[in-house]
Amino acid sequence: MSVLCPPEVHFPEHEVTLEDTLAAARRLHPRHPRLDTVLSLIENTGVRTRRILQPLEATLAHPGVAARTGLYWQAVRTHLPGVVAGALERAEVSRDQIHAVVFVSCTGFSMPSPIVWMVNELGLPTGVDQIPLAQLGCAAGSGAISAAARYCRAHPDRNVLIVAFELCSLCYQPTDSDVGALLSAGLFGDGFAAAVMRGTARSGLRIERSASETISGTADWISYDVRETGFHFRLDSRVRHTMRAVTPSIGKLVAEAGTTTGQLDFVLAHAGGPRILADLTRYLDIDPALHRFSRAALSEHGNTASVLIFDSLARFWDDGAARPGARGIIAGFGPGVSADFSLGVVL
Repeated sequence: MSVLCPPEVHFPEHEVTLEDTLAAARRLHPRHPRLDTVLSLIENTGVRTRRILQPLEATLAHPGVAARTGLYWQAVRTHLPGVVAGALERAEVSRDQIHAVVFVSCTGFSMPSPIVWMVNELGLPTGVDQIPLAQLGCAAGSGAISAAARYCRAHPDRNVLIVAFELCSLCYQPTDSDVGALLSAGLFGDGFAAAVMRGTARSGLRIERSASETISGTADWISYDVRETGFHFRLDSRVRHTMRAVTPSIGKLVAEAGTTTGQLDFVLAHAGGPRILADLTRYLDIDPALHRFSRAALSEHGNTASVLIFDSLARFWDDGAARPGARGIIAGFGPGVSADFSLGVVL
């Protein structure tokens, strides 16, 4: 078996409200030719609050790539110990019972990866298998779950620690003023999550099967433009029409388990925005209420990249919806345009 345990999810202390975001956009871009459109798009994201690493004014500055990398590592040292300890406690496993670490992040880069820091500073075994994933973007949370599940199916006596660590605020670029960049600046938030995938367990979410899909001809629709000033996020408006192309693969995955999407008990999707969730509802023919955990995560914390799926999972467990026998899907969408999804049943 591959059994996902309840995740531990943390957020930094500085809160940004929708009103703060709209006021900043008006102040920074008063003569933008499409300012009204930008403000309307930000309001329609459904994001009401976000948490970020630094105060807003510090976030809006760009001290340089080196300084931002230093902030990323300071956050690793500050926030990673607590989120990892919480995940291990929830899974009822100790550090020496971890055999592999899947670390996902698309908002900071280092070599070696933070997994090595975790071995040295958090006491993880020196023989742990390292599985860093850096280029899956918002699909990485779901991708990490799929990778950990495959590892545990190959090694049923082992456990995998999954860590998602995202500081989207460190990727803000003050010089970017196209509509996609401004919309993203009003959508993304920071967050940290960890969860354990156990090879053998009596409770949790058993991952039965996983699949992925990449839409041809969309490689530049969600991407990073790498410049001297770091990563510049690029978002094409055509992304909002991609759910029609990926949902048949989700339906196929569900059908292979002998059921239909209309019989699903939960859907936990990485939500880049409300349009994604609306299209999933339409093309999968599911109850919109199944998205309540993803909607709440987006509304309260914004798009936290790979962390959002774990935020949704935590709400699923905390709400009491994770009842034994409940079956549903976990889905993430990101650069490529790519999708990763898993079918699971609660034990």
